[in-house]
Amino acid sequence: MIDIVLYEPEIPPNTGNIIRLCANTGFPLHLIEPLGFELSEKAVRRAGLDYADLANVKQWESLDQYLEQAGAGSVYGFTTKGTRNYSSVAFKPGDSLLFGPETRGLPTKILNALMPEQRLSVPMQSNSRSINLSNTVAIASYEAWRQNDFS
Repeated sequence: MIDIVLYEPEIPPNTGNIIRLCANTGFPLHLIEPLGFELSEKAVRRAGLDYADLANVKQWESLDQYLEQAGAGSVYGFTTKGTRNYSSVAFKPGDSLLFGPETRGLPTKILNALMPEQRLSVPMQSNSRSINLSNTVAIASYEAWRQNDFS
């Protein structure tokens, strides 16, 4: 399995789309606190996060806590400042795909902790700022899943 990791997600509908994506791919979703929204049943239903019962969703108090349990797979951080195209990576089961909050992306401290080859980007026009978080997660997830024969 490939882990999808959202660091401090802020926008409930994006997270809802990603929960639905994970329900359909079978990838576990890890949410790193603090979250920009509640995960109460009422809030979840209103934001379209009601696929959570069909997906493997876990919350973590910190990225360090998640990384301690994640195991030996590689961690790939997605950023507009990435030096490597996401499609050039050979993703393996146990790897983690890490995405930052919608309004600011992954913090510099986290990016600097990754080797340059672990900082990935999705190609886009040079005058673009970024791609929507849920779209980026979908692009990366399906590439990782395709490389592993959709198993």
